[in-house]
Amino acid sequence: MLSAFGNAFRIPDLRAKLLVVIGLLSVYRLGVFIPTPGVDAERLQGQLSGGVFELLGFISGGNIEQFSVFALGVIPYITASIIIQLLTSVYPPLEKLSKEGEEGRRRITQYTRYGAIGLGAVQGLFLATALIGPTDALRVGWSNGPFFWLTVVITQIAGIAVVMYLGEKITEYGIGNGISLIIYAGIVGAYPQAVAQSLSLVGSGESNIFGLIIFFLLLVFAIAGMVLIQQAERRIPVQYARKVVGRRVMGGQSTYIPMRLNAAGVIPVIFAVSVLVIPSTLIAAFPNVVWLQAAGVWFNPANWQGLIVSTLLIVAFTYFYTQISFDPKRISENLREYGGFVPGVRPGQQTTEHLTRITNRITLWGALFLGLVNALPQLLGWITGQGTLSLVFSGIGLLIVVGVALDTLRQLESQLKMRHYDGFVSRGRIRGRGRRF
Repeated sequence: MLSAFGNAFRIPDLRAKLLVVIGLLSVYRLGVFIPTPGVDAERLQGQLSGGVFELLGFISGGNIEQFSVFALGVIPYITASIIIQLLTSVYPPLEKLSKEGEEGRRRITQYTRYGAIGLGAVQGLFLATALIGPTDALRVGWSNGPFFWLTVVITQIAGIAVVMYLGEKITEYGIGNGISLIIYAGIVGAYPQAVAQSLSLVGSGESNIFGLIIFFLLLVFAIAGMVLIQQAERRIPVQYARKVVGRRVMGGQSTYIPMRLNAAGVIPVIFAVSVLVIPSTLIAAFPNVVWLQAAGVWFNPANWQGLIVSTLLIVAFTYFYTQISFDPKRISENLREYGGFVPGVRPGQQTTEHLTRITNRITLWGALFLGLVNALPQLLGWITGQGTLSLVFSGIGLLIVVGVALDTLRQLESQLKMRHYDGFVSRGRIRGRGRRF
């Protein structure tokens, strides 16, 4: 893998893409140190810890703890994406727009941006009035009032716009999905602190070193299993009919449709976290509502109730996103249009039913895998005596890190193969223009 990274940096345009990703992610991480005007970050740190704030800090990369200009991070954008995708499935004009090619996708992306800005304004106002304003974390000369609320809303809207811009530029000029990489960078940036916290628990006697070693060894095997399942796919054979055009024989080749066991990737996990954040924020804003606090344990993935809810959400979103990203009817129509067919299956409706049956079976195992992996690290922590884990070591954190890393490496490998360079899977010497380096 290290040699493949060296290969990537030897190609000028690929090196430029990697530097774009590193540079824009660095800009995002620098935003952690820019607090929202009027907020004293040092006094606020002790008040925004645990519960919902740990969950918000997990997905925002620590920005919520400092209440920086990027405090909301990608949360409004992801929430808006969920809403737009749901509406695309049930609202005919949006469904029609999604089938209009690049122009339709561009307009849907624009609607998602507008939705993210609107949700960010509402969430920023909510944070200012219900969570930040009533605390004593305001700077000298600032008071909890309309001016402070307006300042927070404007700052957070600007921060959301910048984060969306960074994510889109990473996707356009870099390698990988920009929004996923922003979340990935936030989680990876929290690893040193999480490891230091685990070691401090050993030093204080709250945990034992033997249990910690066993936990991390089992975690390595769990990550290896994640990689294995994420790479697994079923290949559906496809045969194209042979036809003669003049003196040329066209078609007749055999290929396959790759169907990954986890076709939805890491998107269901990110969606599940975004859904968990919403009720948890309401719970933190209304601490005196008894029934709301009692229901709050079901939305905290650190306990067994929240673990069940998060697992069910991941399974549900896996089915939902797979149905959106892989449409058997559309693939069947494309095959028939270009003269392709699945051996032993009649083109048309029978091909659609065949692909649907295979998709449902594979999605079932993929969803169960994601649900199991989501619960496994927390279960290992309880079994080895490590107690409640940091969210970065939870199943959600590991799934996001492993999924985003694999997707990015897969795209980088495809770029290397297009230039006749060895990728991450293949091994050997680099070949280019007849020379051996």
